[in-house]
Amino acid sequence: MNKIKGYFNEFHPIVWVLLIGTILSRGSAFMTLPFLSIYLSRHLDLSPVIIGLTVGMSPLMATVGGFIGGHLSDRFGRKRVMQFALFSIAFVYFGFALANSQGCFILLNALNGLSNSFFEPTSQALMGDVTEKKNRMKAYSLRYTALNIGASVGPLLGAYLATTSANMSFTITGIIYLVYAFALLVLMEKLSIPRSEQSIKKSVSFLQAIKMVKRDKAFLYLLLGIILVNIGYVQVDSTLPQFLSSTLRNGVYVFSVLLTLNAVMVVFLQMPISHIANRYKPMQVMIVGASFMAIGLLLCGMINGWVTAILSMILLTFGEILIFPSNSLMIDQLAPDHLRGTYFGAGQFRKIGNFIGPIFGGFLLSHYHGQIMFWTISLVVLGSILFFIIGNRSYVKITVSGKITTIKEG
Repeated sequence: MNKIKGYFNEFHPIVWVLLIGTILSRGSAFMTLPFLSIYLSRHLDLSPVIIGLTVGMSPLMATVGGFIGGHLSDRFGRKRVMQFALFSIAFVYFGFALANSQGCFILLNALNGLSNSFFEPTSQALMGDVTEKKNRMKAYSLRYTALNIGASVGPLLGAYLATTSANMSFTITGIIYLVYAFALLVLMEKLSIPRSEQSIKKSVSFLQAIKMVKRDKAFLYLLLGIILVNIGYVQVDSTLPQFLSSTLRNGVYVFSVLLTLNAVMVVFLQMPISHIANRYKPMQVMIVGASFMAIGLLLCGMINGWVTAILSMILLTFGEILIFPSNSLMIDQLAPDHLRGTYFGAGQFRKIGNFIGPIFGGFLLSHYHGQIMFWTISLVVLGSILFFIIGNRSYVKITVSGKITTIKEG
């Protein structure tokens, strides 16, 4: 009991609030968004390219909103930005339940991406603000685990609702985000979060923030590499369900099981793998992760039953576990304390890959065999390794009096 209490006391109470909220909100989101492409295909009879455009609007807007939202949270505090974002996301899902045209879905998914891009970097920055440096990798890993605890339940319920009442899943998700927004509003008023932990001590303008980020070569290489990774990983939500539903008789069910397998693996393997990965440089870990992901995508093109489907998802999941928490830690290490929100917001530019991926994958899927599509995407992910290697050389960690200082070239 004392060990559990000690583990709990390692983090500020707001971290646990965010983790619990993440489980509930993302569990409901994973009940709907992974099946959005199937819903659009069946109910609106859209082509794979148009579906890709609709799904891709969310990450496209995230590339714009992330930097703005992160910078606003640095200047005016995390709380206001987070609350605005959560209420907007709730509105989006209620809108999905009522929408009946392609244009409505595109606009709503654009707002969804914009709102999430405000909330995600701001919440990560807040976790960094209130967590000691030695515990930040653990905090980011716990956050990623929380995402997948929610994701382990959502897809199974989503698979059922996708074939019966998809509008109900949108409504349930909207209600959960609305409750999360009100709960966070009340708890952040009651919990003690000093002003110095919520916002920066040094105020910089928007243009100054842009210039500082542009000069950071290591960050830019990280960003370019993760964009290519996201082009590959987003296929899990866009072209993979379409490919499985057209290739396998029970493709929708197989897809839902694969999502649950992915989530369960992350829940149980994230912390032990992160403990091992913490011994190496983040970009070195990401190189290994990109290799796993590329091989997993290669195998996706050869899926002909349960065995190949499960094996491909296992490889993709190992890549995911290695890449994404390391990406958050890398951003945290590169960011000056007074620009943590701005850096995490700029990290949302990686979602350019989430926008390009569904459209590029949808084009290949509609013009070529699925195998060619996945093999091409696999090569794109392998290209990320080049940027990670260059980025790894652009900074050197030097230990001085027990402290780690990051020196960046240029």
